[in-house]
Amino acid sequence: MSYLSQVERGVVPRLQSLANEGEPTLGVASAILLAIALQYSLPTRVSQYQRWIFPSVALVLLLAIVLGHGGRLNERSKWLRALTLLTVVLMAVANGVAAGRLIRDLLEGQGIRKPATLLLTGGAIWLTNVIVFALVYWLFDGGGPVARFELKDMAPQAFLFPQHQMERGAEGWAPVYFDYFYTSFTNATAFSPTDVMPLSRWAKFAMMIESALSLMLAVLVIARAVNILK
Repeated sequence: MSYLSQVERGVVPRLQSLANEGEPTLGVASAILLAIALQYSLPTRVSQYQRWIFPSVALVLLLAIVLGHGGRLNERSKWLRALTLLTVVLMAVANGVAAGRLIRDLLEGQGIRKPATLLLTGGAIWLTNVIVFALVYWLFDGGGPVARFELKDMAPQAFLFPQHQMERGAEGWAPVYFDYFYTSFTNATAFSPTDVMPLSRWAKFAMMIESALSLMLAVLVIARAVNILK
């Protein structure tokens, strides 16, 4: 029986690969640390205040999340989930402010004049955006990582991975953060879903917004860099 058939019949496959363990915290913790480093690396021109505020606050929240969960995400905690969501919101706001300032400078022909610095700045903002959307997908798909592990109060799946369509292997497989990062990365580079398809309306809307933001940022940054070289 395929995964879709099991979902239609109300039967959710047991995640045997994560039994009695839960998802490792290393993946999501590494992504948040990378986002902190990317925000810290941004030039002062596009990151005046959040360059210091966001990394400091996010690092404290990250430590609380790691210490609270330990090495595995296998226990429910409302306050830890709230802290994780707060971290994602802070990351999105900080990156959005930096992106807004960069786009403003690009449209007005001001700001960063070195093509290499401009491309690196745009790349850092773009990659942070990928991490943010991956965290959103990971946090809400199926009710979150702990709900997907426990199979209790599990919300409907928002994404259909290729492994879910396999007759064999679906019962022993569950997506972890890296799978959502891959989904976010390919959506941001191809500007459309690739092998992972959105099922829910919120997932489709989020992927649509991510594609639009990535396309706008890439076009403006590359066009400005080429114009400076001329």
